[in-house]
Amino acid sequence: MNILLAIIVAYLLGAIPFALVVGKGLKKVDVREHGSGNLGTTNTMRVLGVKMGILVLIGDMSKGFFSAYIGYLLGGQTLAMIAGVAAVAGHVYPVYARFRGGKGVATGAGVFLCIMPPVLLIGIAVFVAVLLIGRYVSLASLSAALSIGIAATLFGHRGFILIVTWAVVVFVFYTHRSNIGRLRRGEENRVNFAKKK
Repeated sequence: MNILLAIIVAYLLGAIPFALVVGKGLKKVDVREHGSGNLGTTNTMRVLGVKMGILVLIGDMSKGFFSAYIGYLLGGQTLAMIAGVAAVAGHVYPVYARFRGGKGVATGAGVFLCIMPPVLLIGIAVFVAVLLIGRYVSLASLSAALSIGIAATLFGHRGFILIVTWAVVVFVFYTHRSNIGRLRRGEENRVNFAKKK
């Protein structure tokens, strides 16, 4: 019963489309109609600016963190991971937004912040480094996800937790399949750090 409860609560929490809430609530803009149409941090930043993007980032990470924490309270680390996966699924396929959401990176980061903070710190360091060097958010996200899987393995996580961690990594690559295609073709947009919103 606890497992079912954790999954349902985590999915519904993860499905909250903060990019839509922030965009429509504060700027009267539906970010789905602009940019990539993605309900995530990157598209929000490109459409509405850095400040709005940061609000979405905090919201998306928080729903991942609290979903995992609820799972932990109900059944320990294993259920925390299950709930975290449900939250990521909710973010990518949100029932509140016609199942068209984001790519799960920020929400997944919130999950790992709850379950394995040191591993997430490595992922964040890799994300920042790759972003500064290459200026591709998608490449930075993919690199960070891969580094989280590797770090979790090297840090001694085993069994179900490690399997699900790598499953999340694979899922992040799946949600970024269009970005991977654009990267290979040299068509992916770069971040312009000098650009002022």
